[in-house]
Amino acid sequence: MEQIQHKYINTRGLKLHIAEIGSGSNVVIFLHGFPEIWYSWRHQMIAVANIGYRAIAPDLIGYGLSDQHPDLEKASFHDFVDDLLAILDSLNIPKV
Repeated sequence: MEQIQHKYINTRGLKLHIAEIGSGSNVVIFLHGFPEIWYSWRHQMIAVANIGYRAIAPDLIGYGLSDQHPDLEKASFHDFVDDLLAILDSLNIPKV
């Protein structure tokens, strides 16, 4: 069985943690709630990888092993969207 791998993506001057498993061409993104981290999805990630998907679960900015927002008063949900798009671009994933 494959193991969940960990890497970091740099975007907007921040380091974001990514957990991933699987190598299929179809990708499933798992986004944690608040105050959760990628680890909440570990069982589901393994399950979808076992049926041929690539599973990715980031720690959103300010959570888990990802950097904190540099200015919390200016943080917004738009930052999560920007970071997710940057993650997909960095991993060369055109569609999820």
